[in-house]
Amino acid sequence: MKARVTGFDVILYIILSGVVVVTLYPFVYMIAVSLSSDIHVLKGEVFLWPKGLNFKVYSVVLKDQLIMRSYVNTILYTVLGTTISLLVTAAGAYAISKKDLLFYRGFIMMIVITMFFSGGMIPTFLVVKSYGLVDTIWGMVLPTAISTWNLIVMRTFFAGFPKEIEESGKMDGLTDIGVFFRLALPLSKAILATIGLFYAVGIWNNFFSAMLYLRSSDLFPLQVVLRNIVLQGASNSSEATNIGGDTLLIDESLKFATIIVSTLPILMVYPFLQKYFAKGAMIGSIKG
Repeated sequence: MKARVTGFDVILYIILSGVVVVTLYPFVYMIAVSLSSDIHVLKGEVFLWPKGLNFKVYSVVLKDQLIMRSYVNTILYTVLGTTISLLVTAAGAYAISKKDLLFYRGFIMMIVITMFFSGGMIPTFLVVKSYGLVDTIWGMVLPTAISTWNLIVMRTFFAGFPKEIEESGKMDGLTDIGVFFRLALPLSKAILATIGLFYAVGIWNNFFSAMLYLRSSDLFPLQVVLRNIVLQGASNSSEATNIGGDTLLIDESLKFATIIVSTLPILMVYPFLQKYFAKGAMIGSIKG
């Protein structure tokens, strides 16, 4: 039987198509402008397709030492931070998923409270400073290592983990830690991929922690450099001010090129995690 298309379906398709256009157009426009020659941009002739194709702005971005150093810093923070966050969150979620845990209700209550109340920015900064994490790599990954929401979602997953598997592991001589690393984690690829993607995107886009805890420009992530370029409208690269003879235009193209360069890597990760994402995102949504 042929599927019947109703008026509601047509309206839904129109709305979703509009959402897709609104979402994609800024990226398409930025790519088109960053790849177009100066004269066509000045005349306002660039819309959806680059005119006078050239890659000189991207050459400037890739040659700028400050941008590339911050790019490396961002990759380091993302990889290190995601690894630490996943390990700590998974370990904590696995522990509190056991109702026979000593002080189980007390731990759950303390964790849930943090979703509604926090110490505030200044007390948090003082704690980070007291541990000597200011102006260090660890200041970017440790203070935000755990998300309470992600912890609860992962706990829901581990709560449904078959007890028979744990019992079989313990019969073979595994301890609780052994069961966690050798049995629980290998069977948790969906939730690990989903939560890992959440953490990675959050760390990649994180500039607030850098503004609070970093003082040296050598440790700045890409988002801080991008923020400075967008807000100040200027580049630290002397080469950028000499291309095309128009500093304002090059700065605008540089903004778009830097945004695209900073966005593409995290977008390219998603297709590899997509097969896990749908399953992992639905974990805990169905009861019974």
